Amino acid sequence: MTEEPYRWLEAISNRREYIRDRSKGGTPVFAVSRPEGILLLGVGQGQSKVFEIYDRHAVAALGHPVDIEKLRQTAIEAAHLEGFNRSARDVTLRRLISFSLSGMLKNAFEQVFAPPIIVEAIFAELGDSPAQDALVRLHYDGDHQYSTSRVVVAHRETGTETQAAEWISKTLASTDPLPRVANVCLAAWQALNDGKSFQDLAAPSETRLQIPGKVIEAALLDRQLPGPVHYRPLDLK
Repeated sequence: MTEEPYRWLEAISNRREYIRDRSKGGTPVFAVSRPEGILLLGVGQGQSKVFEIYDRHAVAALGHPVDIEKLRQTAIEAAHLEGFNRSARDVTLRRLISFSLSGMLKNAFEQVFAPPIIVEAIFAELGDSPAQDALVRLHYDGDHQYSTSRVVVAHRETGTETQAAEWISKTLASTDPLPRVANVCLAAWQALNDGKSFQDLAAPSETRLQIPGKVIEAALLDRQLPGPVHYRPLDLK
């Protein structure tokens, strides 16, 4: 009996390695809080990585498409239930993450005899101003962090996320238009995907970066849109 806790810890360690191995093909996603709203951006092969959740909420994620969809559906159901039982303004990331999403991911991760959920995500909540925006980095095991930065990156190698976010923040100015913001995120995407260092990475030119064979997907939680729904897909072609 004394060996059981050690076997469980070993199983959890193996589970982490399995998830990391299965995540190797995933590419990073970005969320950037701007005066216009919150930009979410991902690059993939045609399968969506950026989604609307509720009136002021959205998610960008990488991982297994089935698991991303499961996370999305869970978030949508929890948000709509919260909005129905309370009000639309009562739907907050803090409640969604704490009471629904984090626990679901933690339970799925620790059930060592069931398939894990392979997903890394950023959840965004639009405020009345950039200072009131909320960005949350959510991991496959339910661990999560509320960002104090205006830029959040999710990647299969979490150690490089901070470097990428800091480079984006340093490269952008508050007056930059959205196409420029998207271009900087794409330059960071390319650097992460190629394993390049951000130490000497130059800012991209004004020419739109092209990523052959990939689909660029972006959306804006638009602060200026009238009405309750603020999610707006962007065409970056």
